[in-house]
Amino acid sequence: MKNFKLYILSGLLFIAACKPEIHTPTLSKGTANFSRFIAVGNSLTAGYSNGGLYLDGQLNSYPSIMAKQMAQVGGGAFNQPLFTTAQANGSGYLTLTGFDKSGNPITAPVTTDLAVRGEYNAPGFGTVVLYTKYTGDIENYGVPGIKLYNITTPQYGNYNGYFERLLPGDGSTTVLNTDYLDFVTAKPFTFFTDWLGNNDALSYATTGGAGDVLTDKTTFAQLYELSLQQLTASGAKGVVATIPDVTSIPYFNTVTVAAINAEVASTGLKLYVNALVSGTTYAPRLATNNDLIVLTFPTSMIGTMVTTPYGPLPYGLTPVTPVDNQYVLDANEVALTRDYVQSYNATITTQAAAKGLAVFDAYTYLNNVKLHGLEIDGISLSSAYITGGLFSLDGVHLTPRGYAIIANEFIKAINTTYNANVPLANVASYQGLKFP
Repeated sequence: MKNFKLYILSGLLFIAACKPEIHTPTLSKGTANFSRFIAVGNSLTAGYSNGGLYLDGQLNSYPSIMAKQMAQVGGGAFNQPLFTTAQANGSGYLTLTGFDKSGNPITAPVTTDLAVRGEYNAPGFGTVVLYTKYTGDIENYGVPGIKLYNITTPQYGNYNGYFERLLPGDGSTTVLNTDYLDFVTAKPFTFFTDWLGNNDALSYATTGGAGDVLTDKTTFAQLYELSLQQLTASGAKGVVATIPDVTSIPYFNTVTVAAINAEVASTGLKLYVNALVSGTTYAPRLATNNDLIVLTFPTSMIGTMVTTPYGPLPYGLTPVTPVDNQYVLDANEVALTRDYVQSYNATITTQAAAKGLAVFDAYTYLNNVKLHGLEIDGISLSSAYITGGLFSLDGVHLTPRGYAIIANEFIKAINTTYNANVPLANVASYQGLKFP
């Protein structure tokens, strides 16, 4: 019996000796320095969500999430131009209030506790909404609406209320001569994220190719090179992101030609769109599944009678009454947009490589999500509108959970390039879309 006990004891000791050791990598900043991290970009950087910029969205911006993780490896304070609690609803935004009998979402705008201080008519531009001024320190320089094309425009603050909010002076009465690139680089910083360039394609696409233009490819390359030169001039390191395939977002994939044709099938009619032929020439034709209808298209217009020289005809269902340009990014416009985005991304990756910067390939990542979905922290996610969990009610910008995922992708790129071990955020702790 004694020998049997010794046998068991020796066996247990052997098992214990063979137990693999688990080594948790030490958190590290690697060769990066996060003591003053700044974020450069547009609405995605600012935390825009559900069609507006408001306090909860700002607090869950991807740079803010990144900064919390960087703080564990020596990152410093990260200040954002937050709206106050009393004006927490900022510019206003959309909320989901329910669903109709067909299962379509019903949304309503939030119109109370806003930070709107007025508006004015900018000559040659139009109405500019002004917001309550912010005068504190800033590390998140995300400005909704800004294009790369705008970063050296001296009076841009007179045309963008979000940027005007950050500058001294009243844009409605004063010429503001501070350009964006000089503004973000005015104070020393050690690390940056740069996600400029989205709006250079997105603004064209979301207006159906009718309300804006794509930024010239050569101009984009010149301005991107200039921006990286200025951002790295004092030795700061950083991470940049490519431009997503804007045609892959829910804004263009929720209201579909196939669904509309199915709705009107009993009439024997089909959808017509006014489509790009070449240059600036448009002509009506039957819609195809390669034509992308925008999320904001009022589908109730389909079939309503329109006065024409040929008598009343149903809107959208004849070549005389095609869907208006602003409601559809037709197949040729889709191809044009993708061509420009791919050119922009070639510029971004080439110039980032020349500077030794990290790159988050948002184009590839978000296209893969659209094709295959993803599962993170036990949560299944996709690019589907409402149900996917990634995109907010505007079909363009992200939910807090979506921003947490993007923050982690930026961090992964940083860790790879700078031999760092910045911990990833817990995606499950961030909320998806709020349901009533």
